[in-house]
Amino acid sequence: MTKILPIASASFSRRRLLGGLALLPAAGLLLGAGAASAADAPMQLSEEDRADLKRVAGYLDGIHSMSSRFQQVAQGGALSFGKIYIRRPGLLRVEYEPPVPVLLVSDGTWVDYYDSELDQLTQIPLDQTPIWFLVQQTIEFSPKITVTAIERSPGAIRLSLYQTANPDAGSASLTFADDPLALKQWIIRDSRGTEVSIALQDAVFGIDLPNDLFATPQTRKLKGGGSGGKG
Repeated sequence: MTKILPIASASFSRRRLLGGLALLPAAGLLLGAGAASAADAPMQLSEEDRADLKRVAGYLDGIHSMSSRFQQVAQGGALSFGKIYIRRPGLLRVEYEPPVPVLLVSDGTWVDYYDSELDQLTQIPLDQTPIWFLVQQTIEFSPKITVTAIERSPGAIRLSLYQTANPDAGSASLTFADDPLALKQWIIRDSRGTEVSIALQDAVFGIDLPNDLFATPQTRKLKGGGSGGKG
C-alpha cells in the first residue's frame, strides 16, 4: 500500500531534506571551500588516485552498521546536534536534538522526513539524495559515481563526488583520517551551492541495530487512529 503523505512535493522534500542529509557524508563528511558540486567535471585519475579510491571503497564497504553522535553546521553557521544510525544496505536514521524538530529515516527505497513541529511527513526516493552512496548494497567507485577531486594532507584524505546519473541530487565531500582510514566528516552541497557539514563524534561500528529504528515515522494524526503506511 502506498504511503499517504500530507505533503507530496518532491522539490519541497529535497530542500527540507538537505539539512538532514548533511549527515550522510558523515558528520563532517565534509566539503568546505573547493568541495565538489554537481557542475564540476570528472577528474583524470592517476594510479595513486585509483589505489586510494580502492582503499576507501574497501573501508566503507566494510562498515555494515554504525551509530554516532554528530555536529551539523549549516551555511551561515547555525549549529545542530543529534545521532545517526546506519545499517547497510539502505537503512539510515538521523535524530536531531531539540530545538530541531526533525527525524530522517531511510528504509532502502525512500527517505522519510518527519517534522514533529508541523506534524508533517514527506518522502523522497533514496537514489535522489547524496546519502545513497553510503548505504548502497556494495560501495564502489564505479561509473555510477563521478569523482571530482581527491585531496591529500598529512594524515587525511578527502574525496568529492556525485551520482553520475543524477547530479541534481547534490554532491558530497567525504573526509577521512588516514593510516588507518576512519570516516570523520562530510559536506553535502545541493545544485544551488547550499552546503551543510556534518562531523561524527564517538562513532561505534559493527553493532546490532534493531529494525524498529528504521520504521516509517508516524504522524500524531496517524497515531491517533488514522490509516496509512507502507504495505
